Amino acid sequence: MKNSTVHYGDYLQLDKILGAQQPESFRPGQLPAHDEMLFIIIHQTYELWFKQIQFEVDAVIDTLSKPGLDDNSADLQTVVHRLQRVVTILKVLVQQIDIIETMTPMDFLDFRDMLRPASGFQSWQFKKLEATLGLQFEQRHGQEYYTSQLKENEIATIKEAEKLNSVILLLNTWLERMPFLDNKSLWINYKPVSGGDQPLHFFKEYEQIYITGLADAEKNNEVFFKQIFYDDGPNVNRQLTAKACRNALFILLYRGYPMLELPFQLLESLLAIDSQLGNWRHRHLNMVQRMIGTRIGTGGSSGAGYLKAAMDKHFIFKEIAQLNSFLIDRRKLPALPKELTEKLGYSF
Repeated sequence: MKNSTVHYGDYLQLDKILGAQQPESFRPGQLPAHDEMLFIIIHQTYELWFKQIQFEVDAVIDTLSKPGLDDNSADLQTVVHRLQRVVTILKVLVQQIDIIETMTPMDFLDFRDMLRPASGFQSWQFKKLEATLGLQFEQRHGQEYYTSQLKENEIATIKEAEKLNSVILLLNTWLERMPFLDNKSLWINYKPVSGGDQPLHFFKEYEQIYITGLADAEKNNEVFFKQIFYDDGPNVNRQLTAKACRNALFILLYRGYPMLELPFQLLESLLAIDSQLGNWRHRHLNMVQRMIGTRIGTGGSSGAGYLKAAMDKHFIFKEIAQLNSFLIDRRKLPALPKELTEKLGYSF
């Protein structure tokens, strides 16, 4: 049987895509606003990229959810690769603001009032993406408002995403099972910097080295260290356990060993996602302030005020970022025992 011929326009369904721009100002009886076409295309492009990012993140979740995820297999490399692709797409989203900023405030006013109550705040895809990455309802700014303008099926989609395993929760599971700190056989010949007949557990010794190096103005970090790396008490703002944080810090400290290279890239990719989301929010805020000043958004939000509060609060992987507060000079790092370095260096 002869295969049907695939045509470029049919494959991409260009008739649907190119026919999907219907400016309100172009309707009969209205005065066409030239820049409304740009406004529509930019936002349609955003939604397409959100779809692609969600596609990549869903694949990452599927891989991290495997009961027998092998860190030495291609799985972890694939996770890192897809997260890095997300970072690259987010950079494009930030750059697209350069295009929309070619529209002046007066150009926007030519059609702005025709959009009410439509608003970017009604992007259910972006809210679902935040939830899938790990932004919890309790962490959101404007909790009473964030789904108020969505359709029922859109709200249901977001609520369902909030119930499922997020990237950060799966990251916690993955970090908790890292075996190096808990495998006593790898620490038999550990030589503590502090000396003595009864070697301290590695992490306890690291704590002492860290605390000794604090400046007087940083002494509160001694308390924070204990809270983050030992305290697993109830905390609604905590998604990474103390054990996961200890293992993540170990990865950051000894990332030069081959076995820890990919785990380090995974953590760095998640931090880069947060960073690019922050960059996008910041650029979006500046654009809104330039376009409408202190006026409310078309959807009824406080406009720039809402965006500023969300930008300050919506950091998903901040628990990874805060670990950098507990790094020490690499020259002071405890020397790892031979049994462990052989594992970390793929020696057999």
